[in-house]
Amino acid sequence: MSLYDDAVLVLKRYGDGPEGVVDTAGGPAGAEPDEQKALCRDYLDHLSLHPDDGMWKACEAGHLTASALVVDPVAGRVLLTLHRKLNMWLQMGGHCEPDDVSLAEAALREATEESGITGLTLLDGGPVRLDRHPIPPPCNRHLDVQYAALAPARAVAAISDESLDLRWFGYDEVASVADESVVRLLAATRARLA
Repeated sequence: MSLYDDAVLVLKRYGDGPEGVVDTAGGPAGAEPDEQKALCRDYLDHLSLHPDDGMWKACEAGHLTASALVVDPVAGRVLLTLHRKLNMWLQMGGHCEPDDVSLAEAALREATEESGITGLTLLDGGPVRLDRHPIPPPCNRHLDVQYAALAPARAVAAISDESLDLRWFGYDEVASVADESVVRLLAATRARLA
């Protein structure tokens, strides 16, 4: 299965399956299910219109990206990166690469590379939420598929070249350092963990 085919399958499951936006108890728990359904349709429409490049940075109409919020649920904390280009505290994530065989693998790869933590595992149930956001041209927008990655006990992070800083934050600290997209991702992740 190609990465494109995997993305279509993942998005269809997200929108329709028991872990998707239809089930607000198991999916993005009370977090704008209608908006998530609309985004899911938009992502699928984008892939349909851009079957050759909709997954890649070269697509000027935008492209899918994969990210993962690294969480340590035992300690009640999340690992955020101070993004080098955007100068914002964000979850780990980025562009899909030709060797990626799935969105989940791309999200886990990005989380591992950017956190320096080995042994991360994705939270069961597929993506936690979707987030579309503008970026500087020529790409114009990211269609982010967001996962949650569980950190092993006593995980030690190591900063990468893509970050200005890397830091653990308590759940209650995230809203004071990160934007609403990260706050919503954390809320959806915590609901999925519950």
